[in-house]
Amino acid sequence: IFFINRYKLSSCIPCILFALYNVYFLVTSLKRSIKVSSLINTLGGNMLDKYFDYRKHKTDFKTEVIAGTSTFLTMAYIMFLNPVILADGGFDFGGVFTATALATALACFIAAFYAKTWPVGLAPGMGINAFIAYGVCLGMNYTPAEALGAVLVAGVLFLIISLTPIRAWLINSIPKSLKLGIGAGIGLFLGMIGFEIMGLTADHPVTLVTLGNLGNPLLLLGAGAFISMIVMEKMKIKGNIIIGIVAFSAIAWVTGLGQFNGVTSMPPPMTHLFTFDLGAALSASMATVIFTLFFIDFFDTAGTLTSVANVAGKIGKDGKIQDIDKAMLADSSSTVVGALLGTSTVTTYVESAAGIKAGGRTGMTSLVIGILFLACLFFSPLATSLPKEIDGAALIYIATLFVRNIVDIEWDDIAESGPAILAMIAMPFTYSISHGIALAFISYAAIKICTGKLNVSPAIWVIAIASVVSFWVA
Repeated sequence: IFFINRYKLSSCIPCILFALYNVYFLVTSLKRSIKVSSLINTLGGNMLDKYFDYRKHKTDFKTEVIAGTSTFLTMAYIMFLNPVILADGGFDFGGVFTATALATALACFIAAFYAKTWPVGLAPGMGINAFIAYGVCLGMNYTPAEALGAVLVAGVLFLIISLTPIRAWLINSIPKSLKLGIGAGIGLFLGMIGFEIMGLTADHPVTLVTLGNLGNPLLLLGAGAFISMIVMEKMKIKGNIIIGIVAFSAIAWVTGLGQFNGVTSMPPPMTHLFTFDLGAALSASMATVIFTLFFIDFFDTAGTLTSVANVAGKIGKDGKIQDIDKAMLADSSSTVVGALLGTSTVTTYVESAAGIKAGGRTGMTSLVIGILFLACLFFSPLATSLPKEIDGAALIYIATLFVRNIVDIEWDDIAESGPAILAMIAMPFTYSISHGIALAFISYAAIKICTGKLNVSPAIWVIAIASVVSFWVA
């Protein structure tokens, strides 16, 4: 790190390769050393087994550490992408970078010590951060402080509902097709933003959009990064997003196409710490924003926890998920913490399944994830060195992960699939996640009325009427 910071990258590539070789040699040596492995297992077991009880869950200290590292590698991209997205909305890049690392670490620690049977990672959510930056700040002209106030209010609302029976009622009230359609719509919204950042699309006075400049070498590097992420996913290589970002950014630095600002430094100041503005957040005009933030966070968390529970075997014979109340409370508390620190809504990551597949079964996995994100505090120069075209490619890749769940929509029932597809299309074309959600619920309710099928959850009517009112007020 000293040589990388002191000298130009191109003059120390041998040092980097030598360092990587030493890391590889160290890891393989530890794996082959039965004595060292046993010592680590024994110390970890004696110190933490009483709390996490990972022996009861048929795991051990070493397995939990490996699981936490696996999940960290699959979600570490948020450290680079969250500051990039929120900075477009007027947030300070460095302040968001530090807030992202701290909020993620604290959220994982909350999950580790409160929801200690859930081996999950939490961080500022993709999609919600884009809604805040491009929808709330740029689209509605709210300041970052006012946006953080809305995040805080939505988090408190989520926290309150998580403590009441309303939580279970809401989870079971929204049709599955609408949930999937809204999730896919968020993916298309991210994809459109990725296209813009990457330069694949450009403004056009007649057709609104057209193909960008394919002669831009950084755009081609971004395309290569996107392809590499898919190939690594196909080859089941963990951390494919972060590997693709860093590898192709390194090519840009070496060739002079990108500016390398260093690797480490002291963490940037937390410019958005406690800067939330509740004045605007509690106004009538912000009600739609708060509802959208709550809706996305609540149902994204519920869906993610259900998916993770399937992988971890936490669903009982009665169909109920074990300790989901603690996981929901940990998630909602983390959103409040994130808003206070100065970042967007914190949520549970579906990438947690990577650690579970590696054997993680307890909060020890979450603890490892949090510690690794704390270490990221010192890598802000590296984050500022990433070309935006490669960041855009990562967004497009993440968009594909959001969209692929549409296979589970009830395609045989047009009354179910129609509103879901409307949500998907409306979000990118209206440049608003909240408008997409509103149109989906209004159309769903209208279709049920016209077909005479009124035996749906009261939540549908409440949200549909509130959406009509919000459009009328706007």
